[in-house]
Amino acid sequence: MLAAVCALSGRACAQSQPSATYALTHAKIFTLAGSAIEDGTLLIRDGKIAAAAVSPSSEHIPVTRAAGITEVLAVPGGGGFDSNGSGGVIGGQASAIHLAGWTIDEMLIKKSAAMVLNWPEIETHTFDLTTFSRKEKPFSEAKQEYDKQVNEITDWVERARHYALAMEKGSAARYDRDLKLEALAPVVRGELPLLVFADRSREIRNAVEFCDKQGLRMILAGGSEAYKVKDLLRSKSVPVILRPLLTLPLDEDDSYDRLLSQPAELAAAGVKFAFASFDNSFARRLGQNAANAVAYGLPYDEALKAVTLYPARIFGLDGQIGTLEQGKIANLIVTNGDPLELTTDVMYLFIRGQRTSMDNRHLRLYEKYSKRPKAQ
Repeated sequence: MLAAVCALSGRACAQSQPSATYALTHAKIFTLAGSAIEDGTLLIRDGKIAAAAVSPSSEHIPVTRAAGITEVLAVPGGGGFDSNGSGGVIGGQASAIHLAGWTIDEMLIKKSAAMVLNWPEIETHTFDLTTFSRKEKPFSEAKQEYDKQVNEITDWVERARHYALAMEKGSAARYDRDLKLEALAPVVRGELPLLVFADRSREIRNAVEFCDKQGLRMILAGGSEAYKVKDLLRSKSVPVILRPLLTLPLDEDDSYDRLLSQPAELAAAGVKFAFASFDNSFARRLGQNAANAVAYGLPYDEALKAVTLYPARIFGLDGQIGTLEQGKIANLIVTNGDPLELTTDVMYLFIRGQRTSMDNRHLRLYEKYSKRPKAQ
């Protein structure tokens, strides 16, 4: 059964045992501190929320695993197909996980790999669902709303900076604990990167300048127009996590291959980047995205590294994963051909050195319906 879990205010109706531990599994969790979590697990321990975790038994995991993906970055409100564009400005923390394990603790590579920030856009048009038509908005009004959101982000950063200082210099008894500011403290200290979602060149430039001014480590996510600001990205050492290439360009007058040719352009400019699926639904096309970039000028070795070594390096995990070297975690696949070729099959998959099942719901459905009786 799929449950929905919401945060509710008000007095409790009865006393509960503070030492009890509960796990609400297979739930859609409305955290109200970020975007909703589909098919998640909420862990309650000692009267407090211990974690809102990935569900290890989710059907998405074996389907993704069957495509040869051994580890992922679980990102709240990633702006992909599954998230439906959901997520607040500060989306929450992204975690790096193995795609195997009975519990989230077994799956974790790094609990906090980045803090997610959805950079605001200057929206001069909206879509009215009541009339199914586009509505135009004056630029001055849109700019005012944009400035308000940026000011809110600035306020959060400044508050987090003061909070981090209080944590370092003060006594815990002298300040009220704030979990949101506590989560942002590693960001302002430079210990945790800020994963900033932005696509348009104007927003990318504004986000880079903001992070540079605030002294924050930035990773750009999305980056559909990263090629327009490639020199800025290189000069500020901002890596890019690219959206899937197999989609339409942002503007009607863009060339059809604008997104396909961008990886080669970024590589030539010296900008570090990686490919990502941005959702569960099309994770199986990750290798296909990299292969299509090769067809449009990206060197093959760079494409292969952009789905293995480079994402690990961008998030500071290349000491554990990303290459096959002595002492690293044995996450690997065995294929019957080129791993980026669409017709290649993954024959065996190992996660943490253990051969992992390739069975998944898609395969079971294929086998089920391929055996149905033919019509007479």
